Amino acid sequence: MNGPDPDNPHPLEGHPRVGFLRPFAEGRSNVEVGVYTYYDDPEGPEHFFERNVLHHYDFVGDRLVIGSFCAFATGVRFFMNGANHAMGGFSTYPFNIFGNGWEEGFDPATWAEGNRGDTVVGSDVWIGGDALIMPGVTIGHGAIVAARSVVTSDVPPYAVVGGNPAQVIRMRYKAETIECLLRVAWWDWPVGRITENLDVIRGSDLEKIAGAAQ
Repeated sequence: MNGPDPDNPHPLEGHPRVGFLRPFAEGRSNVEVGVYTYYDDPEGPEHFFERNVLHHYDFVGDRLVIGSFCAFATGVRFFMNGANHAMGGFSTYPFNIFGNGWEEGFDPATWAEGNRGDTVVGSDVWIGGDALIMPGVTIGHGAIVAARSVVTSDVPPYAVVGGNPAQVIRMRYKAETIECLLRVAWWDWPVGRITENLDVIRGSDLEKIAGAAQ
């Protein structure tokens, strides 16, 4: 046995509220999701990318990249760059989108200046309920985002962050331990190797997980 099927959208029998997100991302050119990342919602995970990834338009060009083995609680939302309005003039109102003459003279570059790029979530990241991730943010591997946080800037690997705007509350491990864990990158191992070393991955012995990586 090598664990659940990562392409099964409902891996927990009798619990349709939990789903692996990668199958639901199929066919979306602007989304990438790693294996075993799941979303838990009483309304089901099927419409995560419609309901929880907001203002994500192909013509904008930004991507949402999510790593493997992430856990997203109910209500986690991602604001993408399509939510931005041009801010170089006196008004931020998007006159141009309504057409009928209001689009004339609009320079798309004034809007593009506010584009913050791709939103990236590393692997083994836990994001608590109703957290909001703003455009262009990178959340490092192993990080934890507290419930109802608003993440407006990058989160270091293995940091615990919370608040509005989210701030680092503490680091999960010492710097040298984090460096070792990032080198180990167990989430990139073949699934068979992960299965064989579950106790090590779930444990807290740095020497053992480093040894398993060799």
